[in-house]
Amino acid sequence: MNIHVVAVFKFNENYLMEAVELFQTLVRETRKEEGCLQYDLIEDKNNKGTFFMVELWETEDHLNRHSGQDHVLNFRKDVSKMLESSTEVYKGFKTL
Repeated sequence: MNIHVVAVFKFNENYLMEAVELFQTLVRETRKEEGCLQYDLIEDKNNKGTFFMVELWETEDHLNRHSGQDHVLNFRKDVSKMLESSTEVYKGFKTL
């Protein structure tokens, strides 16, 4: 069963350019992963510094493997000092 994920990132405006560079690497590498069906970065049009990562994975196992990948771990480490608040992550299965 496919699993959908939406992660919400809120960055300090001083770090936006650096954050986008880190996202570029994360997105490029993640899209190569087995089981990744969608991995898109969306910037909130009304709230500067707020981004949504919209993900679709073939299975929850694929998503779990993704979480341990080097590019994900490096991203988390590098962005931790740039975030205004904790990242919110929502996971679910399509109901309709």
